[in-house]
Amino acid sequence: MSKIKKGLWRHFKGNLYEVIGVARHSETVEEMVIYKALYESADFGKNAVWVRPFYMFEESVTRDGKTFPRFTYLGPKPKKKKAKD
Repeated sequence: MSKIKKGLWRHFKGNLYEVIGVARHSETVEEMVIYKALYESADFGKNAVWVRPFYMFEESVTRDGKTFPRFTYLGPKPKKKKAKD
């Protein structure tokens, strides 16, 4: 199975996501990236979970004559600070 860095990623349109991992589609066995939106959407709510074919997650897109990676890795997800007693 393909590997992908877990952590924070930025979509070329600007939104942030957390990659959770890679799974396989139960019927086609196609590799899919599982990721969570790190924002609230009027249509999908807060922290909606998404799935996208692996090849699409890694591909580049062209917009206004410029080519960009669809997603750019930003680094590991920051760890939550523990509350002080």
